[in-house]
Amino acid sequence: MTKYIFVVMLAMLGITAAQAQRMMPGQKGLEINAGLLSKEVSDNYYLNLTLTTYTKNGGYWLWGAEYNHQFADYRDLHIPLETYTGEIGYSLQLLGDARKTVTLNAGLTAVAGYEAINRSEATLYDGSKILDKDHFIYGAGGRLSFETYLSDRLVLLLQGRTKVVWGTDLKQFRPSAGVGLRFNF
Repeated sequence: MTKYIFVVMLAMLGITAAQAQRMMPGQKGLEINAGLLSKEVSDNYYLNLTLTTYTKNGGYWLWGAEYNHQFADYRDLHIPLETYTGEIGYSLQLLGDARKTVTLNAGLTAVAGYEAINRSEATLYDGSKILDKDHFIYGAGGRLSFETYLSDRLVLLLQGRTKVVWGTDLKQFRPSAGVGLRFNF
């Protein structure tokens, strides 16, 4: 009986290994990321939805949409700063094991979007006027991501990212760190 169980287990492993092709050129994935923008206020976060398409050697194209939410302090008030951006770029595999279980990727992206300060309200409750305006922004982004496969289709991502944007009255250099999940189709 033990011999039959052993044969069935080997057959199951062989079937699983045959289907476990990862990072095939043309394979698509959908990833969801969330993270923190800074340590000052715990409500400074971002949410990101990205579509990826793998190329040769473990690299991939990415198209993403992102929402950033931050607060600026003014007396006893937190002024909301919101940014809506889209990005397109390429991520290159730097390091990885032969089975592609764990990889380290670096990417560059082009970024464009819109930022809203205090939900486009220029006057505060005490009559003060916000001099910074809402703007269309553009720039470049960089990301360093550690990726590990949890299963053949599910990938866990740990990311360090930064964006440099122009056309803004706010911070031009915007670092962030986060975690995400990617589902490969």
